Amino acid sequence: MISEKAILGKNVEIHELALVEDGATIGDNTKIGPFCIVRKGAIIGSDCKFTAYCEIRENVMIGNQTTFGSRCTISANAVIGSNVSIKYSFVLTDTPNLEEGSVKSVGSIGDGSLIGANVTLMPGFSIGKNSIIGACSQVRSEVGDNEIWYGNPAKLFKPRD
Repeated sequence: MISEKAILGKNVEIHELALVEDGATIGDNTKIGPFCIVRKGAIIGSDCKFTAYCEIRENVMIGNQTTFGSRCTISANAVIGSNVSIKYSFVLTDTPNLEEGSVKSVGSIGDGSLIGANVTLMPGFSIGKNSIIGACSQVRSEVGDNEIWYGNPAKLFKPRD
């Protein structure tokens, strides 16, 4: 189901079993697969691809040419750059910052990064530009630009050449 209040670019493909809520914006040539949910206020760039069972929560911003494998969840207010490749079962989590009441802390992912399958990005931590996170990793620290990390908890392996 596609809300009449959603804004769709040219040549957007949305599977008949996907849901796009009010105020969501989807850029040109983007493909939304089956059982995906795009929540209100989400902004998705051009030439993106969502395989299946992805949930893009409220007010998420996603750059151009970013791809998602199936079963990815992106928490509200997250920012994901352009040319990012996110493999299957990725979760970008959030949690309330108890010192600030109900304000939630959420991370971001920089342009050109590669996120392996089954990765969890913990609240408040971000991944820099052109970085790689290995499969099955849990990111609990800031990841700088051009770095390769893996493990649980994820640790710096080496700089990316």
